[in-house]
Amino acid sequence: MTTTPDPRTHAHDPRMRIAEDALRGHLTEPGWRFVAPTAAHAARRLSLRAEPDAHTAQVTEALPGEPLELLWENADGWAYVRTTHDQYLGWTRADGVQIRPWSPDLTVTARRAHAYAGPKISCPIQAELAFGARIIRAPGDAVTEHHRRWVPVHLPDGTDAWVQETILTPPQDDLLTFAVGFLDTPYVWGGRSAWGLDCSGLTQIVYGAFGRDLPRDADQQQGALTPVTDAQPGDLAFFPGHVGLMLGEQRMLHANATHMRVTIETLGEGEYGTRLQADLSGFGRWPQ
Repeated sequence: MTTTPDPRTHAHDPRMRIAEDALRGHLTEPGWRFVAPTAAHAARRLSLRAEPDAHTAQVTEALPGEPLELLWENADGWAYVRTTHDQYLGWTRADGVQIRPWSPDLTVTARRAHAYAGPKISCPIQAELAFGARIIRAPGDAVTEHHRRWVPVHLPDGTDAWVQETILTPPQDDLLTFAVGFLDTPYVWGGRSAWGLDCSGLTQIVYGAFGRDLPRDADQQQGALTPVTDAQPGDLAFFPGHVGLMLGEQRMLHANATHMRVTIETLGEGEYGTRLQADLSGFGRWPQ
């Protein structure tokens, strides 16, 4: 290739000499083996890592039921996959990748939720769910228990379970109100759910909830938006390796490792806000 493929989105491994079919004709040196991706989905919330090793950095997560592409596996039980919504690559344990047919018809809208073994809050928890998780409505009637309406579902790993209907209700918030609902969510490098978020995971989830599909990382998000000089509510603010969501001209919501949670800062105010203001590289606005 005339340019080096971005390892975040172009599947190729020079050590194994294996690459995805899309790079055939670009990687022209002899010895490359090309593979076609296989449609799959995440059986649960999956940690995608930089290398096939549990001790390497998490680069992103796949949420339960999200579609994946399976590229290849190694002999140690790791699978190299792509999250199809943002084309992001990483290694995950192969037992969390399902290749059976999967046609989810329900999307979880609660920030965090659980699935239960039966239609009762005292039943054992079957799975952790999060905003954006995909499940299937199972045959059978809904059950009302103490004014709570439960529906039977199939989870992405094939387990039968029950969820309260309230976790499937479309959010009525506007973008900023929805975003502030993630306040105090723990910071997790590579996190993409309310169980733990990083900076670009937060902005990707918030924008995605309102039909604005963003790439995964802060620099990719900056490249996808229109640069602007003065911030409006809903714009993104960019810093070296960091991104936040503007709530006003100076107030910003962001997932950060300084406080290890999602917080609100005022640019230029206090020690941290002053450092952020000094590092600000610009604002980005969703194309009009």
